[in-house]
Amino acid sequence: MPHLSMSHMIFGVVVLALLSLSTGCSQRMYGAVQFESLPAGAEVVNLRDDATLGLTPILVTWESSSGEPEYVTVQMRKAGYLEEITSFWLNTRHKSREAAQAEPQPINVILKARK
Repeated sequence: MPHLSMSHMIFGVVVLALLSLSTGCSQRMYGAVQFESLPAGAEVVNLRDDATLGLTPILVTWESSSGEPEYVTVQMRKAGYLEEITSFWLNTRHKSREAAQAEPQPINVILKARK
C-alpha cells in the first residue's frame, strides 16, 4: 500500500504544478490606442524601437504578459509640419484584443505647420 499512496502523492504534486502554471501570470493582456492627428496622415513612430506604427488615424493594439501599464513615447511626422513627440501610459487591462480595440485610449495631436 505505501507504493499506492506515494503514487497518489506524486499525482497530487503534478496536478498542483500544472494548475499553478495554468493560473500563473502568463495570461495575455491587451491595450489599444486610437491615434489621431490634425491634419490626418501623420506617420506614428514608436521611439522605443523606431518602429513605424502607421498613419493617422490608426488604431494600434499592444500585447502584454504582465498587464502592467507601459510608458510609451511616439513621434508624429508629416511633411510640411513640425514633428511632435507625445508620451502616455498604456493600460493593458483587457483580456482580449477585441475588448481593447472596443475601448481604445485616445491620443490626439495637432501638428504645427513649418514656417
